[in-house]
Amino acid sequence: MPETPPISPPGAVSMSALPRPAPGDHMNRGAVLWVTLAVFAQEAVWNFYDTQVPEQLRHYFSSAGVVGLIMGLDHSWGIFTQPSVGFLSDKLARRRTGRWPIVLIGAAVATVPFVLIPWATNLPTLLVCVVGFAAIANAFKGVTETLVSDYVAPSNRSKAQGFIKAGVSLTIVVSSLISLLVVDRSLRLAFAIPPLLMLIMLGLSWAFLGRRHTNMLLPEEEGEREGAKAAPEQEFASPWAVLKDALRSPSSPTLLLMVGIFCFAGMWSALRSLMTPYGTQVLGLTRGEAAGLALPRAVAFLVCVLPIAYASNRFGQLRAMRYGVGLFIAGLLLGFTVPTVPGTITSMVLCSLGYTSFAVNALVALWNLAPTQKVLGTYTTLYTIASASGMALGPAILGTTIDLTRWRYMHLNAAVFAGVTFLVFTRLVRRAPDRAADRAAA
Repeated sequence: MPETPPISPPGAVSMSALPRPAPGDHMNRGAVLWVTLAVFAQEAVWNFYDTQVPEQLRHYFSSAGVVGLIMGLDHSWGIFTQPSVGFLSDKLARRRTGRWPIVLIGAAVATVPFVLIPWATNLPTLLVCVVGFAAIANAFKGVTETLVSDYVAPSNRSKAQGFIKAGVSLTIVVSSLISLLVVDRSLRLAFAIPPLLMLIMLGLSWAFLGRRHTNMLLPEEEGEREGAKAAPEQEFASPWAVLKDALRSPSSPTLLLMVGIFCFAGMWSALRSLMTPYGTQVLGLTRGEAAGLALPRAVAFLVCVLPIAYASNRFGQLRAMRYGVGLFIAGLLLGFTVPTVPGTITSMVLCSLGYTSFAVNALVALWNLAPTQKVLGTYTTLYTIASASGMALGPAILGTTIDLTRWRYMHLNAAVFAGVTFLVFTRLVRRAPDRAADRAAA
């Protein structure tokens, strides 16, 4: 006798009646849209933070190295908080609420110290606000970025990342417009706008995607379920067990990829953090105008991110990142050679295109190295550890070289460090498997 299906409560929709995403060739574009909005929400705050907080710190410190150190140290909080938070999000991923509570609660709490930054009237208060925001926001940042893996199959994640990074590029546009139109008139109002946008957009993302998490969740692939039965040892008891497994040998491609992420993220963060002071010191721009230099690079990112994402999915994430580093170096050398506003804008556009290739592919390349799909949140932590370490040290390293030379040599100094990054990715391409390239060849 066939089993009688359970009766749904009045007004409820049966879970089986709702469309569920399936692994395959078709990307769940609705889910990608709402994840993009969630990532956009948090990155809008971070972009404004990176362009304006250095100028707040310059009221108390004249050394670019010290400013860069403080801007870098705030990113280091993710190294300590994200392994546990990412592992917890993996445990929640296939439950009714998914990873969303971590994102929503973290965003609400992080808003408070961020809004208070321009109200700080002394250095201790300013540092409390800056460190408080960075510690809270870094804790849930990786969880938001992992959301796409819950709703999009592995074969489509590079393309999904392209759409997400296109949304992120719009945050640079928003941040630049706030800097240009509001900062010079009311700094306190300018700092209130990004977190307000974050709360509104995260609320919308949760309303349309998070509330239907169990219906939109990507089903486990048959091979994944069979692998879990055949190899129970792949169940990890702690985030540290996952990290130990990933970094089990010095020749691990995971470790080498993390080194490349560390180098590239460090130089990109350094340029973002120090570009506003560079604009005021070398180009003679106002604070708002200097922050607006980010606008052209954001437009270039937006125009090219999807073509780069589709090309990377076909030809391989690792090779695409290597070519991106080469273009990044070319942009830096141009910026040093032509230290004018048009030259700097052109330089930042080229650097942005090089960074686009890295931004689309780095996290997906790490996910491809994961032993099971059930630890992707923790593998996102590997990306966070590498990128946050780079972001912590990159601004300080570049700022120190500026102190030893001059602001005029900022681009040349960055190009030297980017050359090391190119060597790392060159070695990685020769040693590590590139699954995207293998799929394309098949």
